[in-house]
Amino acid sequence: MFFHDKRTQYTVRVDKPDPQFARLLQQAIGGIEGEIRVCLQYLFPAWGNRGPAKYRDMLLETGTEEISHIEMLCTAVALNLEGASGGVIDHIVTANPVVKEIMGGMDPRHYLSTGLAAMASDANGVPFNGSWVVASGNLAADMYANVMAESTGRVLATRLWHSTEDPGMKDMLSFLIARDTMHQNQWLAVSEELGGIKGVHPIPNTFPQAEEPGEFNYSFVSTNLDRPANPGARWTQGTSVDGKGEFKFVHGAPMGEEPKLSPPIPEGYAQAEQMRSKDDSSSSTGSLL
Repeated sequence: MFFHDKRTQYTVRVDKPDPQFARLLQQAIGGIEGEIRVCLQYLFPAWGNRGPAKYRDMLLETGTEEISHIEMLCTAVALNLEGASGGVIDHIVTANPVVKEIMGGMDPRHYLSTGLAAMASDANGVPFNGSWVVASGNLAADMYANVMAESTGRVLATRLWHSTEDPGMKDMLSFLIARDTMHQNQWLAVSEELGGIKGVHPIPNTFPQAEEPGEFNYSFVSTNLDRPANPGARWTQGTSVDGKGEFKFVHGAPMGEEPKLSPPIPEGYAQAEQMRSKDDSSSSTGSLL
């Protein structure tokens, strides 16, 4: 169950409305780096949590906070759209609708589809894609996905902060950047609690590594045709990061055979020439069928 407070989590203030910046803010709402993604990426694992309840509770609390961030950004978009130069309505009655703002970078759907409101889409108007949400059921794997999501979200927020001179928008974005800092650390803290790198990795840590071919599980395979020497990098020599093996450097080489597939099936209706075997150009279609 969710409750709502009419007040936003943090102040949303637009000193100088900017329809073009409203379009940029859409990326932070419905883009792959946006708040809808992290919101669902925390709530779905919480709803399907099968581990200790404290992880479910934490994910629910943070996922709910992200709803607040969506609300803040949607409010910011709406406030920025209130400043469409000359007024959107004036454009409609005096000239081509919002042509000036569209040419300047305003998303036409902010008027055409929403009447000056935010959308569940990215900065190019592409709808949010639920396939971006990672909820594997493995808590450690999900924590790494969460760190990545918060990291790219923080990168986006810093770029948005740099893209505006509006004091109110900078203030709001600074708050969101700070929350991303906490959330990155929060998910890393969960990983540490689960056993740290040595305890968590490789993920899943429930699969017996004795079943892995030992010559492959800690070997860096170089596919460079120049066959360079071992660069002596952290990932090519020494003890593996999980402490369970030794890194090696090897040159890649084919260990399988050239694939040989059967001719197309008749029901697939390939060309007659495809139905002949590679080594028998005289074979008739009928003989293969």
